[in-house]
Amino acid sequence: MKFKDRVALVTGGGRGIGAATAELLARQGAKVAVSDMDVAPAQEVAGPINGLAIACDVTDRAQVDAMVDRTVKELGGLDILVACAGITRDNLIFKMTDDDWDLVIDTHLKGTFLCARAAQKHMVERKYGKMVFLSSTSALGNRGQANYSAAKAGLQGMARTTAERLGVDYDAFKIGAASQIPLRRVGQPDDIASVIAFLCSDEAGFVSGQTLYVRGGP
Repeated sequence: MKFKDRVALVTGGGRGIGAATAELLARQGAKVAVSDMDVAPAQEVAGPINGLAIACDVTDRAQVDAMVDRTVKELGGLDILVACAGITRDNLIFKMTDDDWDLVIDTHLKGTFLCARAAQKHMVERKYGKMVFLSSTSALGNRGQANYSAAKAGLQGMARTTAERLGVDYDAFKIGAASQIPLRRVGQPDDIASVIAFLCSDEAGFVSGQTLYVRGGP
């Protein structure tokens, strides 16, 4: 079992990539905490894998700290953080409201920052830790996504900068749009989860602070 005796926390784990990642890490031996804004989808994922379901608004520092503390207390530590929580509020910039901007930036960028800050203290103490932040090819710019693009670009910078300062492996990776995929098929959550699992494994122990494209092509 690749992740035997490891504890993982997956935010945004109630659906999609987060759910696929939680399930894969559990199959490979990890004890997994599954977090989502609402506890019901987290429970649907956590139940079959004997995981811990936690409701958490990642934009709220107190809730994030409580989520991490509960994970450590009930599962015995924290070795892996996968930050999948995110939302979109797409619009052209002259139609984008303050709330559209704030909600996306706070969920993706601030939320990941709060989770990383809370998790790192446990990882540094144990001198072991893996973190993966989900970015996007939209970080390079995408029509109607000024908020989302800014947040995803920020995640790449945060991953690289933080990796330089702590003895913890941080990585961000990008997901490509289906219309741009040379393999001529749409990527599935499991395609992304398998790459996340690799980055969280000891096999990727010499990979840190990198941005990896997972888009079915160059």
